[in-house]
Amino acid sequence: MTSTATTVPHILLVNPWIHDFAAYDFWAAPLGLLTLGGILRDHGARISFVDCLDRFHPLQAALPLVDKRCGRGPYMKTTIPKPPGLADIPRNYCRYGVPPEWLRHDLAVLPPPDLVLVTSLMTYWYPGVRETIAVIKSVFPDVPVVLGGIYATLCAEHAERHCGADHVISGPGEAAILPLVARLTGWRPTPRHDPTDLDTLPLPALDLTRRLVHVPLLTSRGCPFQCAYCASHRLQPRMMRRSPTSVVAEIVHWHRDHGVKDFAFYDDALLVDAERHIVPLLEGVIEAGITVRFHTPNALHIRNITRPLAILMRRAGFHTIRLGLETTAFERRQSMDRKVTEEEFLRALNHLKAAGFAADQVGAYLLAGLPGQDVAAVESSIAVVKAAGITPVIAHYTPIPHTPMWEAAVEASRYDLAADPIYTNNAIFPCRSETFSWEVLTRLKTLARA
Repeated sequence: MTSTATTVPHILLVNPWIHDFAAYDFWAAPLGLLTLGGILRDHGARISFVDCLDRFHPLQAALPLVDKRCGRGPYMKTTIPKPPGLADIPRNYCRYGVPPEWLRHDLAVLPPPDLVLVTSLMTYWYPGVRETIAVIKSVFPDVPVVLGGIYATLCAEHAERHCGADHVISGPGEAAILPLVARLTGWRPTPRHDPTDLDTLPLPALDLTRRLVHVPLLTSRGCPFQCAYCASHRLQPRMMRRSPTSVVAEIVHWHRDHGVKDFAFYDDALLVDAERHIVPLLEGVIEAGITVRFHTPNALHIRNITRPLAILMRRAGFHTIRLGLETTAFERRQSMDRKVTEEEFLRALNHLKAAGFAADQVGAYLLAGLPGQDVAAVESSIAVVKAAGITPVIAHYTPIPHTPMWEAAVEASRYDLAADPIYTNNAIFPCRSETFSWEVLTRLKTLARA
């Protein structure tokens, strides 16, 4: 590596708190932030990582809870006041993650950084981002703080006005990170990677986490579909893929060198063009002779599941399968997406069952709280999924700016969605009709679990 700066910077990565009515570690990790950390470290920068959501912080009096089957578990939480406008929500609002004094301690024992990078995820989690940045600035008042991530991309103007960061960066960060660091620190290493070729990027700096119980895998970026409720095209305009060989090498690395058994695919379109992507990838995992568990929290495209692929998925170690069904009102779904027909749904389920997957391993996401949706539609979808012999998983609809469904959501909501992202929180069902009372929502969840 060559550089025009004599001082190599110390760059701090921070995963912020979550402020919400509910949060749980379903294989969550700040993959984008740690990918940038991997790039910076590979160029020679000194990297530190502080995780406000750290489930394994050493200051805990008791051992944290861990689902030994798959590495999931609850975050620490503290009840805090509800945001303005949400006082009527009959649930506790919490800060999820470590107490503020623990964060201040973790920051204070670090060598002072030259730059702090903070990530963001859900748009309505920005209060946790804002509080995190305020604590960082109280400890390092003269260090520039840069905010990136999903919220910073979808709500850039709001982030600039409300979150306290010195700089807000929108969009994918792999191409922007080195010029950004050069501008803010003067350090200019010679680029070693091509951001348009995912195989040239180093592994994310997941080894900086305190305890690595699960690993996120992103084998591709972008999605060929344009569903009305999804912002994938806004977040990643180009469809790019890693080679199956590079993904297998990463899985083997985390398993053999770090003892990781659980891997969660973060792809939006994992099974698309299966013969050239997921099939050789899973064949490579089998050939490596490792025993791991794969999980798909982001949902799989149903029509791509064939009998041979289902068998291969089972052999390679798929453990938790989530299907992107969204609704069983197949005849009316054209305005929402074109991902599946009823025949394709039932055929895919037959393939998965024939491959040996149990009913509790396969779930179908069903959207609830869509603009104009009635209770009967959700009840019918739950019944259809249960009759098919798998688990219905209620997914609360989140209105997302820049999606085709956004305007309908704004019109249908009892909140001013455009004024404040806090009102897009799916836990409050911002677009529910009068028939969607809290009692009805509780009944739907009970019906899905029964």
